[in-house]
Formats: sequence, C-alpha cells, structure tokens
Amino acid sequence: MTVDVAVPTWHDAPLLPPDDPFYDAPPGLDALAPGTVVRSRPVEIALFGVIRQRITAWQLLYRTCDLDGAPEVSVTTVLLPWGEGTRPRPLVSFQCAIDAVAPQCFPSYALRRGAWTIGSIAPLELPIIAMALEQGWAVSVPDHEGAGGRFGAAREPGYRALDGIRAALDFAPMALAPTTSVALWGYSGGGLATAWAAELAAEYAPELNIVGAAAGSPVGDPAAAFVRLNGGWFAGFPAAFVAGLRQAYPELDAVLRDHLDARYHGLLGEAEERSTFALLLRFARHDVARHLRGGMAELLAEPVLRRILADIEPGTRAPAAPLLVVQGVNDEVIAVADIDAHVRRYERAGATVRYLRVRRGSHLPLEFLIVPTILDWLTDRFAGVPAPTGTCTVASVARSPRALRTYFAFVRLALRMLAGLPIGGTDAGLSGERNKLRHSESEHSYVPEKAALAVEC
Repeated sequence: MTVDVAVPTWHDAPLLPPDDPFYDAPPGLDALAPGTVVRSRPVEIALFGVIRQRITAWQLLYRTCDLDGAPEVSVTTVLLPWGEGTRPRPLVSFQCAIDAVAPQCFPSYALRRGAWTIGSIAPLELPIIAMALEQGWAVSVPDHEGAGGRFGAAREPGYRALDGIRAALDFAPMALAPTTSVALWGYSGGGLATAWAAELAAEYAPELNIVGAAAGSPVGDPAAAFVRLNGGWFAGFPAAFVAGLRQAYPELDAVLRDHLDARYHGLLGEAEERSTFALLLRFARHDVARHLRGGMAELLAEPVLRRILADIEPGTRAPAAPLLVVQGVNDEVIAVADIDAHVRRYERAGATVRYLRVRRGSHLPLEFLIVPTILDWLTDRFAGVPAPTGTCTVASVARSPRALRTYFAFVRLALRMLAGLPIGGTDAGLSGERNKLRHSESEHSYVPEKAALAVEC
C-alpha cells in the first residue's frame, strides 16, 4: 500500500484566498440570485494538507450577501463519498469552527492538499466531516466568515451557509434535487454559524428542505464570552472577535480609537494574520484592560458598541426546523449559563429544541465525543422521525454500546484517512449498523443508557 503524501512547497501549495483569482467577484453580482454559482473547480482534499484524501470534492464560488444584505461572493467546498454514483442522498452543511480572521483558517484553503494548516481548526474537523460522508451523505463546508474573515458578525454566517446549500443543490455534478433533505451541523464558532443559519432559513431561504440543525456549544452570548475570556488562557478568542467585528462594523473603529492605545491596535493587526491556535498562544493571559484609557465598563457602555453587541446575540428568531443543542456543563470556553439562556430564548419563541447538557468533557474533546449523538439525531431527522424536545443533563455521552461502536468506527476511519484509503462509498456498514442499533435501543437514540448515566430530564 502506498500513502499519497504531498509535501507542501512554494510552487504547488494553493494560494491563500486573497491572492487566488478564483475568489474574485465578477461584475454584475447584484443581478444574480442568492446561491448562484459563479465559478467552480475540482479540488484535492488532504489531511493536514499532506495526505491526499479519496473524497470527491469541488469548490463553488457563489453569490451571497453580508449582514446588511449587500451582495458579495463566498466559497463552499462540496464533498461526495469517493466513487459513489449519482443517487438520491441528503446534504449536510457543516460549519467549521474557523474562530479566526486570517484566511489560512478558511476551510476552502485549510482542507486543500498542499495547504499550510498548522494552527487552523478546520483540518481537525475533517475526520468529523468524513464521518458524515461515511453515512453516504453529501457535505457542504462554507467559508461562513466570508472573504474578510468577519468573525462574530450577525446574520451573515447564516446567509453564507444557506446560499452555499443553494449552490450545492444547483451544482449538477452533486446530483442533488431541489427537494433534497438538508441538515446543519457545527460546533463552537461553527455552532454559532449553524444557529444563525437555522434562525434565518425560513425567512431567507424558505425553499430549502431543512430537516434539522445540530449546534454544539454555540457561544450563546458573544458579548459575555468576550468579557469572561478576556485576560485568561483563551484571550485570543476575544482578540479575534474584535478584529472580526471591526471588519463587519466599520463604525466600531472610531470607538476603538477613542478607548484603546496604539499598542492594542497593533495587536489587532496581528490577530488578523494569526491562525486560531497561534492566537491563543500569543494572547494567553492578555488583558485588554491594560490598553484601555478608561475602564472596561466605560468601553462597554459606548452606544455604538452596545448596539453591535445586541445585534450579534443569536436567539431572537425561532428556527422552523428542529434543533439539537449540546453543551458541556463544565466547558472552559463557553459558559453553560449562556447556552441555557440561548435555549430558553428559542423555547420562548416557539422553537422545537432538544437540549443535551453534558457534565464530563472539556471544550475541544467534547466536539468529538458528541459525534455519535449528532449522527444518530441527524439520521432520525433524515428518516422523518419526530424530533424530541426538552432538556436532559447527562454525566457522559460516551458510555452506550452504540456510542462506543461509533468511536471504534471513528478510529478505523482515521486510520483509513492516514492511509489515504477511499472515504465513503466503499463502507456502508457503519450507517447500516447504526440504524440497527438505533431501532433496538431507546427512542432517544442519542441519549446514553439512563440507568448508567442518571439522566435528569
């Protein structure tokens, strides 16, 4: 067996999005309908940019809009199981946890063969995307922050995800019908983008057949997260947050100039260029209060900033599709109280929500631990099974026989990815095994055995 390894060099690495003509908007963009494919290209996907993956993939540049409705373009990477012929299949829009402003973190770059992926989150999520392909599903992975890396902006991540779905459905090689069942999936910053897409779908893209949205740790209250994380080990997230917001809200610049010293403006420039994990290293324990001319309370009292912070809080609209929200009770990055409040806003608005609170699991590991939960929940939505509602608190999501089998399948998949073997298409056993288990256990297929975990519902 030969593993197809690509050692990135200056002449074969993909261009960063700002330097790649593929990302350029064409003239007359405002005349195109949202979701219209402007151009497309086949691409090679690689694990950490090095090991070529046998996944059928294209990138689509399509018309979408920003938070104010102004037309713009974005890119989605659309994927099919390797070697499968055209047949009806559902589509999952997977919103990566970009959590940075720098273009090297955009999925359309970071998932490609030859990309420099160190410090980006999207390559870590590729095995999760591959698990969706293993079910026989098609996948769309949008650059939901847009070409400017507008991390934290309101609404537009949802517009880009929904228009990416429209583009995928209209792209002939994907062989998807307009009535294709669609689900949304994301975690952390990707969970926030998923929440925006779910909220906006009924109004912005009512023709889409969205059957469910699974959002893990979807931030809930970005403003509260900014204050809580500032000065701690995850202070890089607030820095990227401010850098992204000033891209989306130009009026914020004047406020920042009035309140912050030149040193912090220089740091924001660094935040726009660093990958996610490089941000966390650079800004660890860094307190923005050291750079404020007044206090934090004075900054947060600025009317412009208050309006922006109110604008970026999700939860004001009830998604029409059922929701699964999963959150770690002891998450060190996203506070469970913020997600509790987010879910309550949805429930008050009339949404169909299943909320799973998990006591064990820190922020990043939990994204992988909940994969069996989300796969089972999405499988039920695609099958038309009525969605459960209500809140459950469990000790762990990792103890049921079904979850353990899925973890073993996940490990096998990771080994196949490392070996460059075909993904999806050649291994239908995982999906069939899950269906058999699902119908032989609890009707709540994603909740582990109650006796073992003392679930509080």
